Amino acid sequence: MSLKTHDVTTDVTPDVVADVDGTEERLARLAADLTVEEKVSLLVGAGMWTTTPIERIGLRAVAMSDGPVGVRGTGGESTLADGSAVTAQTSAMFPAPSALSATWDRDLAARAGALFASEARRHGVDVVLAPQINLQRTPVGGRHFECYSEDPHLTAEIAVELVRSSQAHGVGMSVKHYVANDSETERTRYLARLDERTLREVYLPPFERVVHEAQAWSVMGAYSGVDDGETAAPVLEHRPLLTGVLKDEWGFDGVVVSDWVATKTIRGAVEGGLDLQMPGPDGPWGDGLLAAVRSGEVAESELDDKVVRLLRLAHRVGALDLGAPHAPGTAQVTGFQPDDAPSSASSARDGLTGQEASAAFLRELVARSIVVLKNEADGALSAEGADGTDGARCASSGLVPLDPAVLAPAGRPLTVALLGPAATTPFLQGGGSSFVVPDRVTTPEEELRAGLPEGTRLLVHDGARSRSNPPALDVSGRCSDPVTGAPGARVELLDARGEVLDSRTAATWDGWLQDVRADAVAVRVRADVDLEEPGTHELGIGTVGVHTVTVDGRLVSTGDVVVNEDVVLSSGHNHPVARTVDVEVTEPRTARLDATLQVVHAVGYASFVRGELVHRLPGASAQEMLDEAVAAATEADVVVLVVGTTEEVESEGYDRPDLDLPGNQNRLAELVLAANPRTVVVVNAGAPVLLPWFDDAPAILWAWLGGQEAGSGLADALLGVTEPSGRLPWTLPARFEDVPVPHAIPQDGVVEYTEGLDVGYRAWERTGATPAAPFGHGLGWSTWEYVGATVVEHPARTDGAPTADVQLDVVVRNTGERASREVVQVYVEPDVSSGTPDAPRRPVRWLGGFAVVDAAPGELTTARVRIPARALQIWDVPSQQWVTAAGGHVLRAGRSIRDLRLRAPLPA
Repeated sequence: MSLKTHDVTTDVTPDVVADVDGTEERLARLAADLTVEEKVSLLVGAGMWTTTPIERIGLRAVAMSDGPVGVRGTGGESTLADGSAVTAQTSAMFPAPSALSATWDRDLAARAGALFASEARRHGVDVVLAPQINLQRTPVGGRHFECYSEDPHLTAEIAVELVRSSQAHGVGMSVKHYVANDSETERTRYLARLDERTLREVYLPPFERVVHEAQAWSVMGAYSGVDDGETAAPVLEHRPLLTGVLKDEWGFDGVVVSDWVATKTIRGAVEGGLDLQMPGPDGPWGDGLLAAVRSGEVAESELDDKVVRLLRLAHRVGALDLGAPHAPGTAQVTGFQPDDAPSSASSARDGLTGQEASAAFLRELVARSIVVLKNEADGALSAEGADGTDGARCASSGLVPLDPAVLAPAGRPLTVALLGPAATTPFLQGGGSSFVVPDRVTTPEEELRAGLPEGTRLLVHDGARSRSNPPALDVSGRCSDPVTGAPGARVELLDARGEVLDSRTAATWDGWLQDVRADAVAVRVRADVDLEEPGTHELGIGTVGVHTVTVDGRLVSTGDVVVNEDVVLSSGHNHPVARTVDVEVTEPRTARLDATLQVVHAVGYASFVRGELVHRLPGASAQEMLDEAVAAATEADVVVLVVGTTEEVESEGYDRPDLDLPGNQNRLAELVLAANPRTVVVVNAGAPVLLPWFDDAPAILWAWLGGQEAGSGLADALLGVTEPSGRLPWTLPARFEDVPVPHAIPQDGVVEYTEGLDVGYRAWERTGATPAAPFGHGLGWSTWEYVGATVVEHPARTDGAPTADVQLDVVVRNTGERASREVVQVYVEPDVSSGTPDAPRRPVRWLGGFAVVDAAPGELTTARVRIPARALQIWDVPSQQWVTAAGGHVLRAGRSIRDLRLRAPLPA
């Protein structure tokens, strides 16, 4: 891959750091005045989440925090820009990032960015480690839920608005993970092998757009490596990508930060283009960079640009006062208040502020993200003809929104059955580093009770089990310390000889012991567990590393493998599989739980112990649970069945082996649908799952991982308060054998991107296979007619300058009975009729642009869809530049990739 700056034939050009007020000169002088020791200290984290302060130059620490579903904070007391201290234990929990992209709404993305900024300041954070703009290359990817889309253009459009908005409020975003880090299996070791055109046209564009259009202040380099055909190296040592493309060609002036514990070398990473090793203060750079400079292995001059970048970032977030106005594109953050959170018009009108406004916005976001996959009263597949006329029964005649006046029999109250394990225990956020503790949690049950008419009977049943692990043991309510008899558990720190270093009664236990002292090698947890209910109790623990666990002297589990930071990087510590034993109870008794667990001393992380104490009470069998749910469904006037994945299935650190719903949820769906045809199925999942009963369900809503407002947003969508106007940002398969990339298991350490340009729906278009629901699909609660389309070439930018873009004006009419929102999608196809010989291979069609419009019933409106010039270009490898592809193009407008209604030729 060439290192030269390429002639980009588009109106987007690399940014050059402007120095209109002398800021850059001040930064350079400041960097030159630092000692070599100070320079090195700036390039290594001071701890887990902060950079190194240098008080003599007025530089405080820059605080960073995950992440994509909310700002978790740094784990302790933080200092705000105004010098005040703040301790925040909970956060606004966003829905999964895929839900935001499912809105296809740039305005909502910008408001989400502003809320990220508000939350960051509330937690004393300067840089949020988000968004994740890798592509959803395979539906089994463990962090699929954390990415925006399988399409690079949709990913970029959402990410640009979010990053631009957050940084306008003075909070940096570190976009991740650069680049081609699209799966989790062996993620710290594999090489992604892909050709240069695929890298340039598919996987780099979201990063390029965020750099050019949002002026991102930070980019995070991935654990994995890239083999682009010329250079094969870990990303942090891949000079052609980090320095050649990102910094030199695109003009990125921010900080390249390592993913946590991803830095493996000194010389290689310095030369490659890494600026900041996180965390610190140890690791390769912490332990050896200064010595490498003193020995001459690394020249001090090689640090200077990196130091300036760190100082520039600090200035931008308000951590470095240069005694001058902030440079253009830099927001002043001193005095930023948490109440500066974005609020919808209704929130502002209602006088909501702070967490109330945040909750109101997130509630709206959840409802808007929900995708109506089907909405028929009789279960027939909803469809509309290619000419825009209605096919099967339209959305407005389906089950959603629920209408109590229609559903309730005359003379008696409405009866609603709320069924499914995700109805009673919703899956709110995926597993891994993005975890946050929510400010509050809304559930489907409480929100439906509040929203349904007074007197409505709500029958609530699990019906099935979706989680393998039993629920957490109630330590405070059921356990006593065997030594003192006090409520709780006995916790003892042990050294290498087994001697007790510290002992106490833990009144509560959340499965973790954090920040364990360095000389401890194990923790012993003992408790007498009160078992009063007759029947079979299930007791045990989920842990990692060396351990021995017994219940009443019976061995439950043992392990002799010492674990280290690898267990963190693989997320094996987040949701360990519990090992249990059955305890039969005929009369009240206690059981002695005794567990000795390894202290994990992980390089780059605080030491910890993981021990998830679990307990399942006697209860109904699997068949009895199914029978109870079916009985409730039979009795109800309408059923809301919520099924989905769990934190055991969707998590950072590992990929899924399949796309099946966990447990016996498919059996539950089959039985409930057979018992009551008036069933709305809600899927609570972040990534695709197979729905073998899809054709039998009259109405299906995809509700994502909804975060703290999962219950309120879902209730609003079901009850007609807010239209569920989401559109799929990826393809929902009907059969696993049709999935273009069914796994990403490295072979000899390499993940081959053999599909090339045909990522996601592009591969489905190539094969012609029929998915359960195509990319871009979503019905909302109305129907639309596509009336006509007009091409407008070279539309002007906001400053009046002409562009090389194309604009398609699409006229649509809301033909339903409710005000509604439509996402007008425009796809680009090569004009095969042009017969261009030897034309480079291109996808069958690809997303060129989209626009969101709202219209009243019967209203005609025009969606102006901008198709950027880049959508018509290819990367020419021999000349190392973007060129407009030979031959003409055809623009296709419609409601999804498989529902294209209008055609507009675009001559060469």
